[in-house]
Amino acid sequence: MLAVWLPHLSTDRILRRRHGAGWRLCGRGGQADFPPLVISRREDNAQRIAALSEGAEALGLKAGMGIADARAMHPAIEIVEADPGADRRLLESLADWCDRFTPLVALDGADGLFLDISGCAHLFGGEDAMLSEILRRLRHQGFDARAALASTPGMAWAAARYGRGPDRNVAPGEEELALAPMPLAALRLEEKARVGLESVGLRHVGALIGAPRAPLARRFGSMLVTRLDQALGGAEEAISPRLPVAPLSVERQLAEPIGTTEDIERLVLVLARTLRQDLERRGEGARRLQLALFRVDGAVARITVGASRPLREPLTIAKLFHERLTALESGLDAGYGFDLVRLSVVAAAPYAALQTDLSGPASAEEEEFSLLADRIRARLGDEAILVPALAESHLPERRARFVPFGGESPSAVEPSSAGEAKPTTHLRPIRLLEKPEPVEASAEVPEGPPLSFRWRRALYRVARAEGPERIASEWWREDPPAPARDYFRVEDVDGRRYWLFREGLYGGEIAPRWFMHGMFP
Repeated sequence: MLAVWLPHLSTDRILRRRHGAGWRLCGRGGQADFPPLVISRREDNAQRIAALSEGAEALGLKAGMGIADARAMHPAIEIVEADPGADRRLLESLADWCDRFTPLVALDGADGLFLDISGCAHLFGGEDAMLSEILRRLRHQGFDARAALASTPGMAWAAARYGRGPDRNVAPGEEELALAPMPLAALRLEEKARVGLESVGLRHVGALIGAPRAPLARRFGSMLVTRLDQALGGAEEAISPRLPVAPLSVERQLAEPIGTTEDIERLVLVLARTLRQDLERRGEGARRLQLALFRVDGAVARITVGASRPLREPLTIAKLFHERLTALESGLDAGYGFDLVRLSVVAAAPYAALQTDLSGPASAEEEEFSLLADRIRARLGDEAILVPALAESHLPERRARFVPFGGESPSAVEPSSAGEAKPTTHLRPIRLLEKPEPVEASAEVPEGPPLSFRWRRALYRVARAEGPERIASEWWREDPPAPARDYFRVEDVDGRRYWLFREGLYGGEIAPRWFMHGMFP
């Protein structure tokens, strides 16, 4: 596990915006040309220091100090209001950038990242070389970064913040030796537990490693023992990646960055040919693909396309991305160019290979139509082509919906009394109104069918009627639930047939209302 700590994330964000990504590499150590910077926030009805630059730290200022005191001590400092949202967005963009090293990247609080590099380090020349490369690139982008490698996330977190030097590689089996001289804060303890331990003279982790666990847990809480075991490898600690890991990915590292759409499309075709071999070995086709473009300055652009049927053909994949890139060409900012391009299969499905003759496949028209629809969706978005699909719902107006072309649609089933699914057999009208329209109806008996009704200013007299068919409301979706409906199939004196329902019951708190919902042929 690799932990990255950015102790000056807030101030680095401001200085990068003012002086460019490489501001840290200019001047004497990157600090002499810029005034000390302090980030303030309101806490307990007072403005206090939330974060500060390295230059401000050199003046003796500390986080939590009052802004008035800091200004009195050093009038030349620059003070900027805190923006936690901008810091969070910057940290998420750095997590996206770290995807070039491993797909398993997780956020660690407000100023750190976890990278699971299992099986990835050899691609960069080993763990030490990979660690140095990450720190070099982050510093080139203007960040003060410190990182550490260890077998456990807890140990990596502690070594990144309290280890000696900007980088540290803790070998397996050396966790106790590395953790012992560190302060108690290296265990990520709550403030109350840490203060309690220090009050009894326990100020370093080494004093806890050999101590009996039961008394410690009884006096200071079980979290103390859990954190200690997580750091030493005695307990598992789960790290949740920000993005799901694609089942298949191919990428190309570029010696010279590219920035034109033509270069990107040519590279997509090359990657799609490699991807086809992997899909054939798995017997699958791609239903959704993602193109990740890693910019030199750290920004990442992700472009996703979908397919209505499983794909393997490189030319077809290239056509879909051509449409998408054409639509995004004005919004695709290449900056100084992309130095890494990755093509991933986000979703896959079994691929059924069909035997064809010299005249071509029997379903050539369907394939051409599917390709046309996919290209339109890639150019204009998934909502450009919609098809009706059945949905699981008791209410008739919710049983149909429009979904993007090529999506999966559920079958029309209703639960039986035994809990098993059975096909729908109720007679439904061909034409169903999008929303039920209110009507004025009169019935011979309160719960019976209507004798006549007025709809859209026209009066209809009922000659025949069937029903009722009661449909209850979906109480798990509605709060409060709507009244139950009693549906009737009625025929007027002219032979026209309609589907009406009464909402509510006579004698209840709410008076019943009648609605027109559909017409039969």
